[in-house]
Amino acid sequence: MGFKAKARKHNPDGDKKDGPKGNKSKEGELSCAIKGCEKFADKSFGGRSLSIDNAIEMWGSGNYTATKGRVRVCKSCYRKWKKENKSDDTY
Repeated sequence: MGFKAKARKHNPDGDKKDGPKGNKSKEGELSCAIKGCEKFADKSFGGRSLSIDNAIEMWGSGNYTATKGRVRVCKSCYRKWKKENKSDDTY
């Protein structure tokens, strides 16, 4: 019997811990700033922040909400922006 088996034996809950493989659904705190998007922009969900200028170029003015000069977007909205601006040279 290895040390993990001994630990499970002496644990009152047994092997029923919520580890990294547990099916615990997370709820986000920051919603995506793009109007019409219902996803979360938390860093743990892959969310990013864009500048207001980049948001205006992609979604137009008034189609987002800004916080402290940045626009918090979810992973899918960020990927749309990234794909649209992939060929731009920023040098």
